[in-house]
Amino acid sequence: MIYDLSANHPLTPADPEVPTRIVRLNELGLGGGPDAQLDEFARRMGEVTKAPLAMVNFIHEDHQYLGGLYTGAELPVALQAGLSGRTFSREHGYCPHVVVRRKALVLDDVCDYPRFAGNPVVDEIGIRSYLGAPLIDRTGVALGTVCVVDTEPRPWGRPGLETIKALAAELVAQIHTREGR
Repeated sequence: MIYDLSANHPLTPADPEVPTRIVRLNELGLGGGPDAQLDEFARRMGEVTKAPLAMVNFIHEDHQYLGGLYTGAELPVALQAGLSGRTFSREHGYCPHVVVRRKALVLDDVCDYPRFAGNPVVDEIGIRSYLGAPLIDRTGVALGTVCVVDTEPRPWGRPGLETIKALAAELVAQIHTREGR
């Protein structure tokens, strides 16, 4: 983990898989623009978890792209503005950590975790809880994540972890059907 002491928050860990990921995303036609199927998948994730915000996120070298996005509730203005272009810096959010770790991440209240509490999405756009899992395809590449967030602390617990992991596996299976198109 690299720390930016001037900003007083941890930056995203190094991601040596970026070049391989970019090639794979291009092969699958993912991560370059909104995708109606991924938006629908994000909607279903939001409904299953009762989260106001659900995303399918692809991680690039210097940014994250929300290929699938669902906003199911009235969100704070700053959060709505932050989502408008579907693109975030790699230093904003928790998904790049999930991709590098290659493991699901449950943060009931991000403020309880010093490593994550200083992330810009906490103060700038109001994220308070996070639940995400990596999308690891059949070639072993971590393409991105599925995640749900809330502006209030949420006790996701073991049921949330199992749900997000199952949703990630389901989406990876759907993504594999894109091959050969």
